[in-house]
Amino acid sequence: MAEDVRIAFERRIVVLPVASLLPRKKLPNRFERTAKYRRIVRSIAEVGVIEPLVVARVGKGGGQYLLLDGHVRLAALTELRKAEARCLIADDDEAFTYNKRVNRLATVQEHFMLMRAIKRGVSEEKLAKALNVNIKLIQRRKTLLDGICPEVVDILKDKTVNPQTFEILRKMKPMRQIEAAELMVTAGNWASSYAKALLAATKQDDLAKPDQPKKIAGLTPEQMARMEREMSSLHQDFKQIENSYGDDILHLVVASGYLTKLVSNSEIERFLSQRYPEFLQEFRAIIAAASLDQTQGMAA
Repeated sequence: MAEDVRIAFERRIVVLPVASLLPRKKLPNRFERTAKYRRIVRSIAEVGVIEPLVVARVGKGGGQYLLLDGHVRLAALTELRKAEARCLIADDDEAFTYNKRVNRLATVQEHFMLMRAIKRGVSEEKLAKALNVNIKLIQRRKTLLDGICPEVVDILKDKTVNPQTFEILRKMKPMRQIEAAELMVTAGNWASSYAKALLAATKQDDLAKPDQPKKIAGLTPEQMARMEREMSSLHQDFKQIENSYGDDILHLVVASGYLTKLVSNSEIERFLSQRYPEFLQEFRAIIAAASLDQTQGMAA
């Protein structure tokens, strides 16, 4: 008979005195001066603690709790002189299970959360205060995806992209936006500097406003024209490799298998080493290359 699944927390959120919470660690020196900490303090002051602190009971009936997760929030509550905090009580004190993975919010997801809050009636001023940022930044984030085609939004929806990158992509036509986004994913680079390079290599006809000349700081029109030609050539080469990659790998595996059996025959190996040593060297290089590809594929 299967045993009941044991949950790790008590079923309800409780409000505990801040004085009863025992921190496990001390925050780094001068952490209170960082922009991140000040943003958390301002957010708690404006909207309160959204995510409860995680604590574990100390002893039985002692009225004290070991803080497992939420040290920055606790420091902010103490600075704001809050007497109580919303807490989630864990059934054990295995603190090593907390804060081991940091999931950063993707830029597109952040935009959708911001728009959802505004749609529900939260003012831009309150959001700016809660996030401790200038209201102009909130207004810029509202229009983050204006002029960006849906396919690009889908490609970059789970990536931490520099917001300025979207401003650069907006200067391209939809098809070029998709190409640029795919190149970013292939390169694993979503920085605005890379987006500027892609914009500089974009043909005039692929710009959202083709009648206006491109202006990239630090690049002359001649340099941008050369980048266009090089990018076009590189893109064609990439497409050709992409189209033939599967067949080439299959041919390599088949050829490598045949050559492995061929070279493993001592008589054939001796004959090649005496008469055609350059062929034997090439055969071994092909076998080694195929073996390396297979090892890397297994590791991946």
